[in-house]
Amino acid sequence: MSLNARFAVPDRDVDIDLVIPRGTTTALVGPNGAGKSTVLQVLAGLLAAQGSASLDDDVLFETGHSTAPHRRGVAMLAQEPLLFPRMTAARNVSFALRARGIGRREADIQARKWLDDVAAGEFADRLPRQLSGGQAQRVAIARALAASPRLLLLDEPLAALDVDVAAGIRSTLHRLLNGRMALLVTHEILDAALLADHIAVVQDGRIVEHGPTQAILREPRTDFAAQICGLNILRGVAAGGDRVRCEVGDVVGAENVLRVGEEAIAAFSPASVAVHKHRPEGSPRNLFTARVLEMRPQRHLMRLHTDLVDADLTPTAIADLAVHPGDMVHLAVKAAEVRLYSA
Repeated sequence: MSLNARFAVPDRDVDIDLVIPRGTTTALVGPNGAGKSTVLQVLAGLLAAQGSASLDDDVLFETGHSTAPHRRGVAMLAQEPLLFPRMTAARNVSFALRARGIGRREADIQARKWLDDVAAGEFADRLPRQLSGGQAQRVAIARALAASPRLLLLDEPLAALDVDVAAGIRSTLHRLLNGRMALLVTHEILDAALLADHIAVVQDGRIVEHGPTQAILREPRTDFAAQICGLNILRGVAAGGDRVRCEVGDVVGAENVLRVGEEAIAAFSPASVAVHKHRPEGSPRNLFTARVLEMRPQRHLMRLHTDLVDADLTPTAIADLAVHPGDMVHLAVKAAEVRLYSA
């Protein structure tokens, strides 16, 4: 079973062409307002669109015809669990099973098995108000999967959870999504890396980059993908040897298998960028001059944003440099830290 969707929502300036292969998860990533939630709403049947979408030979919608949301075999898991407040956890899951035509007694038995499967069995008889955020989300996962959807839509299901709680549920999803077809909207690259087989980058309502997760993380080709992958990218043209000619000059990489003249990208981590207030002695193979824009905490480091690339430094290094927004700095990157690939 695969999803094939080609549709547009003109009043939101969204035009999407998306294929999700059988038994795989695709992560949909992109900036706020890019159209990610619109895609989920259309596939779930909550928003009309021009075009078509099908699960194998079953049409979800096409011009002049739309299958009712509850008949699509599509389930959605959102940031908020959205459990029925007057039903226990077990009854919430049983509801999804009863909707499939399963008898009440059997539905109650299966509901508890599903709760056990997401490590929520001990909460079976609690009402939603008696559950923590993480507990409620586990129940919501069990309910969504109990519906036996052909396509599972996940709209940032971990965004509202504490880091420790999210880690546990991420592990649960990793296990339960295996072999299922799912579309995951997320802003967290960790979610995409651990849960998705493919990544699709949405920008301005269009998919601008789509490929296997490992390939996107290793060689991002859009600025947004590079940003969430934690990489700097400089664009240019392959100049032969181990060089890519960019606006800032030649960037030298560890290796170059590119054809001379083809559009190319030089990528490197902010952690590989050395920052100097004065031009360093010697002749680093990659040396650029840039203007400091701002500094922000980045976990236990500080990220120095310049008008060219970013650099990760320790707070001590920032203090020693004594640089401020507007200052000019020299940035050095070893060739061995730079990866060159086609754009």
